[in-house]
Amino acid sequence: MALSKKPAMLKQILKRCSSLGKSGAKDVPKGHFAVYVGESRRRFIVPISFLARAEFQSLLRQAEEEFGFDHDMGLTIPCEEFVFRSLTSMLRAKE
Repeated sequence: MALSKKPAMLKQILKRCSSLGKSGAKDVPKGHFAVYVGESRRRFIVPISFLARAEFQSLLRQAEEEFGFDHDMGLTIPCEEFVFRSLTSMLRAKE
């Protein structure tokens, strides 16, 4: 993805996540957002700092290609739960 396109994509994601948070997701702490993962759409809360990580951006690109960002399903990540858990564990360890 071109560098000029990254800020626009991140801004769109943050806008979408913040608007979802206003609808009653009071369990999402400040600086975090909810994503839904896998076929069962299990909900995970992740820090906004993950948006800057290339590994997480790869998942976001896959989500955009498969679902787009303009839908009512929340930010859905199209991967297996165990893969998502492994990736987020690795990202947390690097912080």
